[in-house]
Amino acid sequence: MNRLPVAVLAYQRISPFHLSVPCVVFGERHQGAPAFALQVCAWEDGPLATTAGFSLNVEQGLEALATARVVIVPSWRDPAERPPQAVLDALVAAHRRGAQVVGLCLGAYVLAEAGLLDGRRATTHWEFAADFARRYPAVTLDPGVLYVDEGNLLTSAGTAAGIDACLHLLRQRCGATAANRVARRLVTPPHRQGGQAQYIPQPLPASAGDSRLAALLDRVRASLEQPHDLNSLAAQALMSRRTFTRHFRQLTGATVGQWLLGERLGLAQRLLESTDHGIERIAQLAGFGSPEALRLHFRRSLGVSPSQWRQSFGARDGA
Repeated sequence: MNRLPVAVLAYQRISPFHLSVPCVVFGERHQGAPAFALQVCAWEDGPLATTAGFSLNVEQGLEALATARVVIVPSWRDPAERPPQAVLDALVAAHRRGAQVVGLCLGAYVLAEAGLLDGRRATTHWEFAADFARRYPAVTLDPGVLYVDEGNLLTSAGTAAGIDACLHLLRQRCGATAANRVARRLVTPPHRQGGQAQYIPQPLPASAGDSRLAALLDRVRASLEQPHDLNSLAAQALMSRRTFTRHFRQLTGATVGQWLLGERLGLAQRLLESTDHGIERIAQLAGFGSPEALRLHFRRSLGVSPSQWRQSFGARDGA
């Protein structure tokens, strides 16, 4: 089976963590997940110094971008520095021939400087949001989310959100089962919605109420076929709607509706890939109520129908 070519751009003074994110997702062979043909490339000659004090030897040049199906720009070294025109031209050329171009964290600056994000939605690290919005007014910036998927353009927030974006890309290309296996190997959440908040003031339960809420979410995940909503969950948590909403947002970074939709879509994806249940049965098990509702949310969130998802990924689990 042909391996999908992925090119990751490196440069002087790169952060080893930001470079390692796409490399660990797409460069390592994870059991049960498809293999990729990953190449790290650079336009600068000689060893590349990193921010951690060691150097990298990169053998590939910008020519790797000419054949890659996915081009990833890790967090850029300095938002005030304009990348070389040759780099910008190579990114534009890759995008024009149909490659998916990804800007992780401050890598969104590079995509914006190339003009790829004009008229599009994008995100970047929250700390640089005001500067980004001022410099690139043609870009519709959403500074509060983990990542923004604009089809063949993908941008993410800072640091760990790059992992979420890469897993999202893997899920698109290879299905939920493969992405979940990689996430399990990396000991990271298998799926965080792109619209989830970048910064959550209390990411871990800080009170008995929050611990009770975390246990409730586990029960909901195990019973998604039930008609859960804000009122029923608040009642089960023994909280008012207002208090529950506040604690839920602090714990998950999402609204109840966003979280439920993400969990239900994830379950539907897994059922489509790993069972022979019909669409109506999957809609019931995932809590959508009807095949029409399942198809509507699949189209809106994933851009394909449930049948198309099954056709693309249904046999990959056995493979």
